[in-house]
Amino acid sequence: MELRHLRYFIAVAEELHFGRAAETLGISQPPLSQQIQALEEEIGARLLERTNRRVALTEAGRLFLDEARQVLAQVDRAVLLARRAHQGELGELRIGFTASAPFTSTIPRSIHAFRQAYPEVHLDLQEMSSRQVVEALLEERLHVGVIRSFALPESLEAVELFSEPLVAILRADHPLAAESVEGLKMEALADEPFVFFPRSYGTGLYDQLQALARQAGFTPRIAQEAGEAMTIIGLVAAGLGVSMLPASFRRTRVDGVVYRTLLDPGACSSVWLVRRRNESAPAALSFIDLVTRSVTA
Repeated sequence: MELRHLRYFIAVAEELHFGRAAETLGISQPPLSQQIQALEEEIGARLLERTNRRVALTEAGRLFLDEARQVLAQVDRAVLLARRAHQGELGELRIGFTASAPFTSTIPRSIHAFRQAYPEVHLDLQEMSSRQVVEALLEERLHVGVIRSFALPESLEAVELFSEPLVAILRADHPLAAESVEGLKMEALADEPFVFFPRSYGTGLYDQLQALARQAGFTPRIAQEAGEAMTIIGLVAAGLGVSMLPASFRRTRVDGVVYRTLLDPGACSSVWLVRRRNESAPAALSFIDLVTRSVTA
């Protein structure tokens, strides 16, 4: 039994006339009659009563008609679901992002726009360090990553979404706070203890701190480590040292700290959208397209 047999039978059952059914189906009447007869033989029951004057459904035919319609409706639904999944309108999208990503307007705006455009795609959002995002992409546990600039293997590629200044974070009563309203250079922090991410945490900001300090002629003394940016800011407020983070963290407005733009060349942080070069998941490609278009618009 093939789907066309069901379609042929439904057409005859609705028209109750072989000639009109054949015309609707775009075939001639004799093959249609033969297909209905073959269907009845396969089922082992007469579905239609035929006389010279009329065609009528048998009880078996009436019951079979209801089921046949449901089967074809389910097939049509399966086809539609497959097409929508192929177009990225269904399924799951797994996105890894660094802790600082939500503090930038681009990322939340893009996620909201994607949710509006593809409401039936389940979004699995996971906060990770940049290194963890890279590892999860390589292991295909994520479709897309949003990270700070980081060394990438050849199998991954990145699109820069935007770049923002880096800022020094100081306790509000720190001597440098009053004299650096317009910004300061990294060399001014040479003798300060730093509160920062551990090297093992895997954030590109660690390498940037080291590079900027080296450029300023010193090695930063990290007196206290913390794995969360908000914890770092809180520890600065507690007087444990100074720190450096992307300017978007100014939005946190933690009492007791001030933010001063770093004036050194290269004192900026890029946010990247990262993907596997061979990524083919339709939902992922739709998200990537939406984000990159919103950045270039």
